[in-house]
Amino acid sequence: MPDDQPLPPSLLDRLQALLGPRGLLTDPADLAPHLSDWRNLYRGRTPCVIRPGSVEELAAAVRLCAAAGTPLVPQGGNTSMVGGATPDEGGGQVVVSLARLNRVRDIDPLDMTMTAEAGLVLKAAQDAAAEAGCLFPLSLGAEGTATVGGVLSTNAGGNTTVRYGNARDLMLGLEVVLPDGQVWNGLRRLRKDNTGYALRHLFVGAEGTLGFVTAAVLRLFPRPRETEVALCAVQDEDAALALFRRFRDRDEGAVRAFEYMSGEGVGFYAKHIEGGTVPLPGFDHYVLVDLASSRPEAGLRGLLEAVLEEALEAGEVLDATIGESEAQRHALWRIREEHPEAQKREGASVKNDVSVPVSRTPELIRRSSEACRALIPGVRPVPFGHMGDGNIHMNLEQPVGMDPAEFLARSHDIMETVNAVVRDLGGSFSAEHGIGRLKTDMMEDWRGGAELDLMRRIKAAVDPKGLMNPGKVLP
Repeated sequence: MPDDQPLPPSLLDRLQALLGPRGLLTDPADLAPHLSDWRNLYRGRTPCVIRPGSVEELAAAVRLCAAAGTPLVPQGGNTSMVGGATPDEGGGQVVVSLARLNRVRDIDPLDMTMTAEAGLVLKAAQDAAAEAGCLFPLSLGAEGTATVGGVLSTNAGGNTTVRYGNARDLMLGLEVVLPDGQVWNGLRRLRKDNTGYALRHLFVGAEGTLGFVTAAVLRLFPRPRETEVALCAVQDEDAALALFRRFRDRDEGAVRAFEYMSGEGVGFYAKHIEGGTVPLPGFDHYVLVDLASSRPEAGLRGLLEAVLEEALEAGEVLDATIGESEAQRHALWRIREEHPEAQKREGASVKNDVSVPVSRTPELIRRSSEACRALIPGVRPVPFGHMGDGNIHMNLEQPVGMDPAEFLARSHDIMETVNAVVRDLGGSFSAEHGIGRLKTDMMEDWRGGAELDLMRRIKAAVDPKGLMNPGKVLP
């Protein structure tokens, strides 16, 4: 069925009979929250939202829609930064919300695994692991809204990738509803399983274009016994990277996060976020260092103070403050976590989620900033993010006084300017946000030839009707 065709009444009746009033939304007021993305880049239409209460209900609904040729758009916490969970404007795509599939099915502290359903909010997964005396380390700004299925479908990274890896590295097995309504049960808790193709990795990062993740076996870790957090004002981008190397060389396993922030971005935080105080105001470059260890008497405070003392003497660190309590550590992290919201309140911004080799991050920040200032005089670079793993959010805020719509009309030019630097440094135009609708036009240029051809063959083999999240990932 073409995306601009209304849903056949017979299909709507069958979905209603299958899912009941809780499982099928058709009232415009109920549909509204599902029609736009967090950044308000896209606003689509849908005839209904299906909210299955079980995997069996979802599989049956997918079979009905497949028979009718009705395309489906999966939605978790709807926090996509690239429009990956938004229906198009045609009105014929059905939104699939997995919010009701939100159980923790199993936690095994000995195996260090948790089996969680796709609709479980990431923060709830963290809390469930903590109650079992374990740690689920995936952490990102939207963790109070983002879901397990969403972070796996986008292979989310977040703040602790430098220590624990991306979502893919934290997943042992999956359960997936396939495009024809079959259910693949790959919920294996095995560290070693060489039995053919590793199918689970096809669905991580596929953004729902090959099937819908309904549950996952997640890796857990021992809870830290000791943590230390410091906010450091540093001389420049090179000094930030030099500080990271000092910590890594002393004890790589202790570094849980290493986040870079520009003075402009920290200033937006102080300006726009309620209670947003900055203990070290007025500097141009900042780093947030987070150390953690599960070892008894790890001596992290001594490690932190020793490295900072060396960096102060070398002129890399200009000033630093250490969180002396859990509340203070949380307050320091809040400066970093509220960056997206602060930028949103400051005005229009163009976001570039890019990655380069860790050693090239200072050059990425400097060259991208200079190139964008040359492109649009007065533009305000607001780079921040995961310097420890090479992923920088190279965001650009509109010039003061410029019309937001006029600035956003230059989005493509800005992204191309940043990406030219990224390509020259051997990087990627999408580090952790995915492709969604926003970046499909870049795939041919960046991943064309054999790589993109192979992706298309996989898509055609698994989803021959093209009904799974159409218009996303592939151009």
